[in-house]
This record gives sequence, C-alpha cells and structure tokens, in this order.
Amino acid sequence: MHDVLLAGILNQNVNLFYMINGGMDNIVFDFIMPLITNFGSIIAWVVICGLLFVFGGVKGKKVAVLGLVALFVSNAIVYSLKFIIAEPRPFLTLPNVDLLVYENGSYSFPSGHTASSFAAAVVIGLKYKFNFRGKSYGLIYPLLAFAGVVGFSRIYVGVHYPLDVAFGALIGILSALIVLKLENTALADKLPGVNS
Repeated sequence: MHDVLLAGILNQNVNLFYMINGGMDNIVFDFIMPLITNFGSIIAWVVICGLLFVFGGVKGKKVAVLGLVALFVSNAIVYSLKFIIAEPRPFLTLPNVDLLVYENGSYSFPSGHTASSFAAAVVIGLKYKFNFRGKSYGLIYPLLAFAGVVGFSRIYVGVHYPLDVAFGALIGILSALIVLKLENTALADKLPGVNS
C-alpha cells in the first residue's frame, strides 16, 4: 500500500516537473527565469543581508543578523538532507529536460535556493512594513511571492522537481520561524517581569 502511494506521488512529481519545465515553455520565461533563479541563491541573500546590515541602521543590523542565522539554519538542514537522500537532479535522470542554467551534479532534494529565499523572505518580511495609500502592509506578502517565483524558476530551468521546491520552502519557513521564536524568547528573558 505504502509503495503504491509513494510510487503515485513520485510519478505525479515527474509529471508536474515536465508540465512546468516543458509545458510552460515560452521566450519570456526562458529569459526571465534564469535571472530570477540566480537571485534565490544563498550568495544573493547574504549580499542583501549585508546591505541591510550596513545601510539599515540599528533595526537593519538586527534583521540582517537574524536573516543570516535563518539562512545558516536552513542551508545546514538542506545540505544534510541532500547528503542523506542523494537524489540526482532531474536533468541527470530524465530524458528531454529543458536545462536553462549551468548546474553541477550536486543533489536535488531539497531545493537550497528555495529554502534560502523563504528563510530570508520570512525574517525580513515579518520585520518590515510598507505604507501604501495611508495603510500599512507587511513586506512579507511580496517577499513570499518572490520566494515562490524563485521556487517555480528552479523547476522551470530544469534543476529541481516540484517536491524539492515544496520541501525547500517548508524548511526555509520553519528555519525563519524558529530563529524569530528564539529571538523573542531571548528578548523575553532579558525583560524584567516578563517571566515572573
């Protein structure tokens, strides 16, 4: 029973991969998605956190450090799972994959770009708001949307399966929430009367 269920899930994973990688193929996405996918790398998010640290004032420094910790946690989990599961990337095992970026033969599950994007998006997005027409909105919504597009791009360019991206997103979100929870706990411990 479990084997049949797992086989069905993996089959749908491959079908969805082909639907996105080949079925949605167009010149606009062929140009945009390789660019977007690069903005999801841990290096890009470290640079963003670095800029926030340098130019963001006191709050920016705190948010940058939290973002870097979340990136570290998420990537430690991702690379541990990559090593344990050792799933080859789709372009190495499937025929007719439209590969749009250079990617080494590192393992596929889960997606590190997606995990990094969601980890940083949640930390930065929950810490900042923007005003529009007299109302305040969390930056979380556009940042989560961007992280989602990064995840989509990883499938579109041919380097990840949908399940890689889904688990990468989950790892990134949970890593960020754990870091923010630890920050709140540490802050509560420092405030007099909070735990009394």
